[in-house]
Amino acid sequence: MTETATVRRSRITPEREAELYRAVLDLLREVGYDALTMDAVAARTRSSKATLYRQWGGKAELVARAMRFSKPGGFADVDTGSLRGDLHAFIGRADDCVIEQNSALMRGLFMVVHTNPELLQAFREFLIEPEMAEFRRLIQRAVDRGEISADNPAIGYVVHMMLGAFVTRGLLDELPPTQEFALSYIDAVVLPALGVRTH
Repeated sequence: MTETATVRRSRITPEREAELYRAVLDLLREVGYDALTMDAVAARTRSSKATLYRQWGGKAELVARAMRFSKPGGFADVDTGSLRGDLHAFIGRADDCVIEQNSALMRGLFMVVHTNPELLQAFREFLIEPEMAEFRRLIQRAVDRGEISADNPAIGYVVHMMLGAFVTRGLLDELPPTQEFALSYIDAVVLPALGVRTH
């Protein structure tokens, strides 16, 4: 399936792909997932609907890949030599405005995912699983360096902690997530849970 998708998507330039993803994200912010149509994407990007289906298969994959594109890089090329440095470097890739925009989009899409199996599958394949694989490699490096014990039970909950912090920031504090909040949360909660000293 991945090989087929790669072949299917190889006919469009990276610049054009980025332009299409930005248009999809703009439409998502304007109308939400349910009201977003391939016709609207085609009109906004001056593309044919047939081209969009040929490249992405459907709305769910297009949206999931656009969301992946909106992330300010992943963990793949982050290696500062320490887990704290890696997590701080990752958070530092996006300013507060980008973090807030991405969080707002994700909150809206989380509601849809629960009732849309196609979008859930696309999210798992094109967004969640690739990010989880990168994150597991980052944690494994910390284990290999001796920063974290391989049998620390908190390892399995790090992503839950990180995601939970972003989701509950607005719910509990009625404030958007910010770089400052994320960095202080990593130092106060995530690293201590993993047995990593921050001072």
